[in-house]
Amino acid sequence: MDRIIKKKKWTVKKIVSILGASAFAMFIIYLLFFRDTSSRLFVDMDKMTIATVEQGRFQEFIPVDGVVQPIMTIYVDAVFGGRVEEIFQRDGAQVNEGDKILRLSNAQIEMSYMQQENTALEVLDRYQNTRLNLERNMFNLERQLAELEYRLDIAKKDYVRKKSFFEQGVISDEEYENAYREYIFAQRHYDIGLRSLQHDSVYVSTQMDLINASIDRMHTNIDMLHETLDNLVIRAPISGQLSSFSAERGETKSTGENLGQIDVLDGFKLRARIDERYINRTYIGQPASFDYAGQTYNLEIDKIYSNITGGAFEVDLQFNGEEPSGIRRGQTIQLRLQFSGVADALIIPRGGFYQATGGNWIYIVDPSGSQAVRRPIRIGRQNIHHYEVLDGLQPGERVIVSSYDSYGGRDRLIFR
Repeated sequence: MDRIIKKKKWTVKKIVSILGASAFAMFIIYLLFFRDTSSRLFVDMDKMTIATVEQGRFQEFIPVDGVVQPIMTIYVDAVFGGRVEEIFQRDGAQVNEGDKILRLSNAQIEMSYMQQENTALEVLDRYQNTRLNLERNMFNLERQLAELEYRLDIAKKDYVRKKSFFEQGVISDEEYENAYREYIFAQRHYDIGLRSLQHDSVYVSTQMDLINASIDRMHTNIDMLHETLDNLVIRAPISGQLSSFSAERGETKSTGENLGQIDVLDGFKLRARIDERYINRTYIGQPASFDYAGQTYNLEIDKIYSNITGGAFEVDLQFNGEEPSGIRRGQTIQLRLQFSGVADALIIPRGGFYQATGGNWIYIVDPSGSQAVRRPIRIGRQNIHHYEVLDGLQPGERVIVSSYDSYGGRDRLIFR
């Protein structure tokens, strides 16, 4: 007799299938949610530079090259063009203010000078003749007035005398009246002469002032003509060393052409070229320094040239205190141009990583020392030695500061 056999719910095959499906599902979940998907690269640790993040003293500055120049340079130019006739000094000579350097000749200027001088002398002669005539007229008027005064005195004394005689009955009425009329006539002539002299004196005085002023102007014009002609003789404007001077007899120089320069060697300054990116952060009085012969020397910006050429602008720096002995004109010195004072900051050494990351991230070495992980950071100021870290790092952490060119921006570096 047959017996009904119950079918088992959990067979070995079914259990194995369920376990296999569960394992596959867990594997898929792991791949989707738990697997480490970061990119990685195996690298040699001995081929990289690792530095420690430090809390230290930081100062922002940039290196610039300064060229030593004399404290003052005066350029010598040709006021007028001409042919070189005489050379009194040579390049490198020490000259005093007013010393002759060279003499030019210019036939056109010399001819024009002679014509203008002759014209000026003729005008001056006319002014002087006019002044002489006015003076003569004044002398004549004074002489005439003196004669009128003399006649008035005679007529007055004759009238007084004849009046006494008339009162005594010695002379006739006609003789008395004639003496009186002569006196009145002489008095009127004298009054007219006096008023005329006074009027002419005012006029002559005004004219003499105008003429004297004109004569003074003509003398000034003549002196200016002499100075114009004297400009053909080039003289040293200050005392110093003549440099960049080159001239030969018979050579022609153009108007305004630079003939050389005179350097005042009482001190030195430095002229530096600065990248145009820093033009808005550069100011008069900005400090700089450099080391020379084991000593640090301080300077400050004295002048800023606003013209930008070749992506840079120039500044002049004056020594702030002692100047180093032994420096020479034309010598190049590397300066540290300061943009901030010394302050505490989180710093890391400069390195090639910055070119690949722009300072936005860096590799942090794991405490185990077996790998390095990429981490975002924020970098602020910088100098030739360090970067200032504003965010993303802690003191004591170790970072890779060498070049990242061969890492391809991987998330993780595994050390071999």
